[in-house]
Amino acid sequence: MNTATGQPLSPAAGHSPAALHVLDHDDTVAIALRDLPAGKRISTPDGRILVITGDVPQGHKVALADVSVGSVVRKYAHVIGVATAPITAGDHVHSHNLAFSAHEGSSADDAAGEPLGPLELPDRRTFLGIRRSDGSVGTRNFIAVLSSVNCSATVCRTIAARAEASGLLDEFPGLDGVVALTHDQGCGHVAQGQGLAMLRRTLAGYAQHPNIGGVVMIGLGCQMNQMEHLLEGITFRPEVPVVSFTVQEQGGTKRAIARGLEAVREMAPTVTDVTRVEVPVSELVVGLNCGGSDAWSAVTANPALGHASDLIVAQGGRTVLAETPEIYGAEDLLVRRAASPAVARDLLDVIGWWEEYTAADGGGSMDNNPSPGNKAGGITTILEKSLGSVAKGGHAPLMAVHRYAEPISARGFSFMDTPGYDPVSVTGLIAGGCTMVCFTTGRGSAIGTRPAPTLKLSTTSDLFRRMGDDMDLDCGSIVEQGRSIESVGLDIYHRILDVASGTPTKSEELGYGDNEFVPWHVGAVT
Repeated sequence: MNTATGQPLSPAAGHSPAALHVLDHDDTVAIALRDLPAGKRISTPDGRILVITGDVPQGHKVALADVSVGSVVRKYAHVIGVATAPITAGDHVHSHNLAFSAHEGSSADDAAGEPLGPLELPDRRTFLGIRRSDGSVGTRNFIAVLSSVNCSATVCRTIAARAEASGLLDEFPGLDGVVALTHDQGCGHVAQGQGLAMLRRTLAGYAQHPNIGGVVMIGLGCQMNQMEHLLEGITFRPEVPVVSFTVQEQGGTKRAIARGLEAVREMAPTVTDVTRVEVPVSELVVGLNCGGSDAWSAVTANPALGHASDLIVAQGGRTVLAETPEIYGAEDLLVRRAASPAVARDLLDVIGWWEEYTAADGGGSMDNNPSPGNKAGGITTILEKSLGSVAKGGHAPLMAVHRYAEPISARGFSFMDTPGYDPVSVTGLIAGGCTMVCFTTGRGSAIGTRPAPTLKLSTTSDLFRRMGDDMDLDCGSIVEQGRSIESVGLDIYHRILDVASGTPTKSEELGYGDNEFVPWHVGAVT
């Protein structure tokens, strides 16, 4: 990528566009656009002939220059690690000769917070949303059956499944579903500990969510997460019907299920008494997430989503990047975009907490993050992965840093501290108020969420062809067809507005979302 323009470099004369993709003039590696066999002769952008010294899989890195042991390797004009063995131009560069290295930290004084440059905004600047009494706007309309503790999870799941199977959704077409929000927590917490506080914050975020029109909340009765304390932290909209009870007070599982079904049916007419109305893009709250990343994530889907994010932010909307372990090593790019030193300091504090957190668990490091799938797709270190991950956030100033599941109050682009584990991360974003999620994937993550829909973006056309039933949009056309990042980003923007207006995503059609509510488990379990 040309660091001045932010665009991929054009191939030099004699360079086959089907061989290498070079991201920046200063890079010491390029990406193989297809499988490159040993002995293959290709041209580099500066006109040199490069001989591939060993087989290089598609998407993996090829050395453009010799690198001595201990010297840095650059990609995206950024350090992604150090050579652990001598690297010769034409070599396959991966975990056998490249390793994570400590990176130079940033300072809050680096915050520049430059405003987003001029953008050509699309003519379409509204969507059909559900305006709630508190001014928020939903993209879906669900009844939530929420468990305060794992012990009531089976009752909640049974109520939701039986309610939907009863024909309720056909009877009330304004109801998008009955979702069971169950989890494995709620007891064994330290009463005043961070684990219980985070769980309650997460549950409250879902109960108050703009996509929730009615709530049935069920506990066991004797759990640590007592119902009255949970309800204290929730501010329901006046029109939202709420029913809460425990399995023990109802006299057992069967009676609790019957009471829950009765409650769902009684509230359905009120919940479905809504109408979609035209609202501006400024009412969107979109989570930006990724999973199963590969080398193409940073080239196609992530920067294209970043452009869509910028289009939303430029109109006053909110977009939220997450997954703290997956910005590690690239946090300097966000620090420079921080709207103030205080915002930058907040982000750096989060990074510091994670360094201590991983070190405390058996002396681990943040480089534990890249998964086997990431590495099979060509990603070697967390530094490399993070540089691609940050691209989802576009170029807008960073206005705020939110803790896990905190309300996303700041307008514009912000960051939420979450783990990199997809369902936990997305749960935090939705609890914070995201009314939909955009999720990029290179290996083929099949995640889907309720009550906020997830739009899945494939990094390659090959993935889209293989898993078309799961992918909503193909971003691989940036490489296969030479489309610009901006044009694909505009496609994503329009698809976001379609989904926000009620068009179902692939994961919704497939029935995903019941197993993706996974609150972050922190603190002692006693």
